[in-house]
Amino acid sequence: MRLIVNGEPESLDVATLTELLAQLDYEGDWLATAVNGELVHREERPVFTLNDGDRIEILSPMQGG
Repeated sequence: MRLIVNGEPESLDVATLTELLAQLDYEGDWLATAVNGELVHREERPVFTLNDGDRIEILSPMQGG
């Protein structure tokens, strides 16, 4: 499946948002995810089905100093 992840094209064999995060080695409950500009809550990720061409944003908090 062709996806755009954080602005970069990816070709991945995944069906759900949880599978995508695992394949890309994203871990932790602190992640924020959006698909096609819509926020996807952590509880929805295991059942959120991805489609060819979806745009996924994966955000993690940053520490400042």
